[in-house]
Amino acid sequence: MKTIVLKWNQMSLVKRIFLGIIVGIVLALSVPKAAGIAIFGTLFVSALKAVAPVLVLLLVMAAIANHKKGSQTNMKSILVLYGISTFLAGLIAVVVSFIFPVSLSLATGSGDLTPPGSIVEVLKDLLFKVVDNPVNALINANYIGILAWAVLLGVALKGAGDPTKNLLTQFSDAVSQIVRWVIQLAPFGIMGLVFDTITANGISSLLDYGKLLLVLIGCMLFMALVVNPLIVYLNIRRNPYPLVISCLKESGITAFFTRSSAANIPVNMRLCEKLGLDKNTYSVSIPLGATINMAGAAVTISVLTLAAVHTLGIQVDFGTALILSVLSAMSAAGASGVAGGSLLLVPLACSLFGISNDIAMQVVGVGFIIGVLQDSFETALNSSSDVLFTATAEYAKKRKEGMKTMETYLDKKAGA
Repeated sequence: MKTIVLKWNQMSLVKRIFLGIIVGIVLALSVPKAAGIAIFGTLFVSALKAVAPVLVLLLVMAAIANHKKGSQTNMKSILVLYGISTFLAGLIAVVVSFIFPVSLSLATGSGDLTPPGSIVEVLKDLLFKVVDNPVNALINANYIGILAWAVLLGVALKGAGDPTKNLLTQFSDAVSQIVRWVIQLAPFGIMGLVFDTITANGISSLLDYGKLLLVLIGCMLFMALVVNPLIVYLNIRRNPYPLVISCLKESGITAFFTRSSAANIPVNMRLCEKLGLDKNTYSVSIPLGATINMAGAAVTISVLTLAAVHTLGIQVDFGTALILSVLSAMSAAGASGVAGGSLLLVPLACSLFGISNDIAMQVVGVGFIIGVLQDSFETALNSSSDVLFTATAEYAKKRKEGMKTMETYLDKKAGA
């Protein structure tokens, strides 16, 4: 047994996760009634969700409190990359929806969910989350509120003595260690998640919405494998795919099965550490990205809205389609501030075309039917790109610094 455990620990985490996926599929097909297997997935996601808020609070506080005056972070560049990616996702989804229009057999079943009435309502909700009680923010995993309190406490503790700052860093390191322990259980957790997904939903329920799924997933894959690599290349001027594949493999796979950007924050933190990124930057950019970097949500909002438009035979001009891209990007950035995520922002986008709330909520119902795959791909794209753009900003900065060093050297040689 000791030899087996040793060999298991020597395998890379990605290989162990793939083994967990295979075992989950085999168990779901061979013993579908063994419902107890699904508890491994529930426990794993619950553990990640439990540790993530505390990790974010302590990491951000420690990073800001210990930040040395004059040292630079890349937050401005990262925020620009988040915004560009989210807007392009909405725009590409609009273009693809025009090339491959999808009509729906509208379904009910969206329940008594209440969507936001306007973008102002979404932004207002986010503002109220900023001033949430810190204990309440931790309990409800309100990352906007957690970030706000972490920043304020970090700034307030900048003037504290070294013993206080060291204690804060030690608490941060301790929680990070707990996260590493939890992540080692990922293969068993994902085995349970795969088992639960297959036995609870199957594939048959998705066949009637194949074309809609193809458009949604196609847009997200195009973003992940074409657009995002292009953005990375334009910033770092070298082959982006090693970094892209690494992020998709080590962050995207876990996010695909947990279907929670919040639960994937510890995974992304660990990947940033593995890539050797600046802790002062990624301790802020990763939880912030889990809140506002929502390219997958922008795709979902645009595709489902235009599916409703095509179903009703509404003519759309280029200007309105461009407005939809902007609205999708803005709404997606506020998706985490609305109960129900990106699907409940579809009625807001539908209102741009005068589509009634009753019909829009039927489209939301369709979204919930295909939600197993839609949400998995959406979360994988969103979460993996948090690390991708954090790394891109840092590598781009180092590249520019290297160019300046070379220019200085050449100037000195020329002067000599």
